[in-house]
Amino acid sequence: MESPAFLFTVGMRVYYENIRKKEYRMDREAQKRAPIYEALERFKRKRVVPFDVPGHKRGRGNPELVQLLGEKCVGLDVNSMKPLDNLCHPVSVIREAEELTAEAFGAAHAFLMVGGTTSAVQSMILSVCKAGDEIILPRNVHKSVINALVLCGAVPVYVNPEVNGELGISLGMEVCQVERAMEEHPKAVAVLVNNPTYYGICSDIRTIADMAHRRGMKVLADEAHGTHLYFGKNLPVSGMAAGADMAAVSMHKSGGSLTQSSILLVGPDMNADYVRQIINLTQTTSASYLLLSSLDISRRNLALRGEESFAKVAQMAEYAREEINSIGGYYAYGKELVNGGSVFDYDVTKLSVYTLGNGLAGIEVYDLLRDEYDIQIEFGDICNILAYISIGDRLQDIERLVGALADIERLYKKDRTGMLTGEYIAPKVAVSPQKAFYSQKESLPIEETAGRISGEFVMCYPPGIPILAPGEEVTREIVEYIVYARDKGCSMQGMEDPRVERLQVLKGDK
Repeated sequence: MESPAFLFTVGMRVYYENIRKKEYRMDREAQKRAPIYEALERFKRKRVVPFDVPGHKRGRGNPELVQLLGEKCVGLDVNSMKPLDNLCHPVSVIREAEELTAEAFGAAHAFLMVGGTTSAVQSMILSVCKAGDEIILPRNVHKSVINALVLCGAVPVYVNPEVNGELGISLGMEVCQVERAMEEHPKAVAVLVNNPTYYGICSDIRTIADMAHRRGMKVLADEAHGTHLYFGKNLPVSGMAAGADMAAVSMHKSGGSLTQSSILLVGPDMNADYVRQIINLTQTTSASYLLLSSLDISRRNLALRGEESFAKVAQMAEYAREEINSIGGYYAYGKELVNGGSVFDYDVTKLSVYTLGNGLAGIEVYDLLRDEYDIQIEFGDICNILAYISIGDRLQDIERLVGALADIERLYKKDRTGMLTGEYIAPKVAVSPQKAFYSQKESLPIEETAGRISGEFVMCYPPGIPILAPGEEVTREIVEYIVYARDKGCSMQGMEDPRVERLQVLKGDK
């Protein structure tokens, strides 16, 4: 007779295969529950006298905070206690909420995260990588990925993505490139896939997952910008449905929860108890119930209304693309980029707009929209802007954005001569990120660093994709790009020098 543990594992694999075959149906009646929210409501009715933390004591000790956030919000900023469970070792309402989340997203297990998707991404990598392990990944990853390599000592094997020369954006990983990396690095323990990128580009994650699993490698999906893929129709495949072993999902971006709240999803071939231990290495022991309840409520909202909501989001984004492209000078790109390879699919909810046709860098349009039109978009880089459209947007807001862009085209258009067009420069990795980060360094004027090895990050934020990472060789082209981005007004991060005039490089690397 088989053990209960064996039968559970087999059952989870059948459940997971049904997800991949789109034969899985979640229990909508169960999804109407919100256990953490319900527990907070019960707690509020009891009028408990607090002799625990936080020290503001339901706001009484900090009236300005109450004035800013409101009594109800501050009153629910409470500490872990038996009736409210504990995120580090959940046994009641948080565990129930995680089980409902796993069901809603089609995962074997789910973990509620209060350290942002940065924490989810890093826990994902730390769960499968040890010092010296190789991990295959695209170079256009978020800084949280490389930070995880600094922490655990794993070594990146980069699949440098193709670049769209016109738009100046990096594309997805081609299957043949990933397969070549797997053949050249058969001991690699995992493959990480952006699903999708910040700009909406998707790789063929299903085929990549199949190739990886045949070789005993785990598949990790960075879905910081892919919450909606789990609920919307006619969108690219989600990581869990594609067979990924783990997926970091940023609920606060397109899912409607509070900033800093996220979810880590796990497939049936991962040891969920071990993953919890990894999460607890770095996650706070004082989890915010405001964040946890927002995840609980947002999961319920998406499970019950996500398909309808994201259909409207896609319609608004498509309408905005058509209107912006009729202005002239801009190019709001979409499904026409799909080529079956480096752009296997495209996330149509993303409103990414190329701006150089007007002679304006994306960051210049970004600044104009905020400073002159009171419109805050997600980011602007050298060539593009991204306006993030999600469940809280309205058609009148889209109209206002389109009108402002038309105004900018009319008033600020200029000659584009001399403007840079590239967003991505393929780096050369000289040493591992961990070794470089902890090596002795010296500070040099950035113009004098070509040929040296960087000891720190340099990136525009957002999107947080490093131009340089620790351990990479500095080239003249990279120096010129950094200086150009700095002078255009991009928000530069990662360097010790806040003025972005000096760079930390490894000593003795000449």
